[in-house]
Amino acid sequence: MTGYYLILGALMLVSWLVSARLKSKFQHYSKVHLRNGMSGKEIAEKMLRDNGIHDVQVISVPGQLTDHYNPVNKTVNLSEGVYMQRNAAAAAVAAHECGHAVQHAVGYSMLQLRSKLVPLVNISSTLSQFVIFAGISVMIASRSIQNPQGNTTVLAIGVLLFAVTTLFAFITLPVEYDASKRALAWLENSGTLGREEHAAAEDSLKWAARTYVVAALGSLAQLLYWASMLFGGRRD
Repeated sequence: MTGYYLILGALMLVSWLVSARLKSKFQHYSKVHLRNGMSGKEIAEKMLRDNGIHDVQVISVPGQLTDHYNPVNKTVNLSEGVYMQRNAAAAAVAAHECGHAVQHAVGYSMLQLRSKLVPLVNISSTLSQFVIFAGISVMIASRSIQNPQGNTTVLAIGVLLFAVTTLFAFITLPVEYDASKRALAWLENSGTLGREEHAAAEDSLKWAARTYVVAALGSLAQLLYWASMLFGGRRD
């Protein structure tokens, strides 16, 4: 278990560093005010209209970096710091979330796949850690001379559940990168942002995407660790 805690500690440190850098970038680019004077809400509504989407509502939600697109009720949810602000960071976030709305409208395959996995992920993310630790206990308690590895059935179920969350994390990557790509392309082609403003928006989204990369790699590292416990002690 020492190895697990070392991995977990390293992942938490990297995640904290990337998150801190992301917040620093957004604070910096929140000072790059838009020459067109548009708020995040106005930019989101314009991007939706330009893409022929008229059944999605842009609303404000409390919190910081709580922005998201909800495909169930078709809402672009912008945090308070994005909804009313008129800067490059707000423009980047607003356009990115609308990128997800565009994905939904055009039937982007990876978004559809991720949406289908959500119910299963909700179950696996809740149960996997409990099942894994229970499986480790069963494995240790059932070890014998005849079976030095012990009973690994419960642990195998836990690893399988955790694998679902890891798969989800990696499926999320192309979804997030594609949404940013759509956002930046629209911001440039529509002339909504100037060159300096566009560069700021691009850098903001780049760091936001890195948080998903860290999460996916962290999930994979944990999965490999649990899998090594499951198979490492077996002998043919």
